[in-house]
Amino acid sequence: MSVLAGAAQEAEVLVLGSRGLGAMTGFLVGSVSQAVLAHAERPVVVVGTGPWMDSVCLSTPDGGRPQEGVCQPVVLGLDLSRPCDELLDYAFDAAATRRTPLHVVHGWSMPPAYDFDPALIAPEVRDGMAAAQATALGDALRPWRGKSPEVRVEEQSAIGPAAGHLVEAAAAACLVVVGRRLRRSALGTHLGPVAHAVLHHSAAPVAVVPHP
Repeated sequence: MSVLAGAAQEAEVLVLGSRGLGAMTGFLVGSVSQAVLAHAERPVVVVGTGPWMDSVCLSTPDGGRPQEGVCQPVVLGLDLSRPCDELLDYAFDAAATRRTPLHVVHGWSMPPAYDFDPALIAPEVRDGMAAAQATALGDALRPWRGKSPEVRVEEQSAIGPAAGHLVEAAAAACLVVVGRRLRRSALGTHLGPVAHAVLHHSAAPVAVVPHP
């Protein structure tokens, strides 16, 4: 693990293999891979076998750029409470390189005050919250659309845990991009719950991008 983590510090990206268990069960991420993912300070991509390998996602056989529109989208999980440049830059660059759309997923929850019985919330209140979240997502992405106008961005702001929405979107993706906060606690470094869930259940390769 220490050798891989050390190599990651000197690389643009580290790629790890994983035992692919199929689209329904995702990857089997071993203890070494999990430790590297939790400690690396550079992006790490976990790759398994799966249907995504049939997609033309990178360069053409003659070394040129892929034909636009032939690759499945790149999926990005974005937390609006702490969006970061590193994560957005990686995802937009990945989509631009593949000449494919970037599907941005933002999962949100009702305020705790409504947890007692969400069914009692007036439809107009729920619709208003959903509209506010969608607007916030659009605002967060607007500067990046300007920087990368060639990337077609698909926005998905959906109520519920982000991990579930990301795993669902991964079924039609060539790459899923998630973030990991660079932090240390008394228990050491670790993966967040969203990254952990996506790594174990995604049908597509997963890029974990560390950020402050």
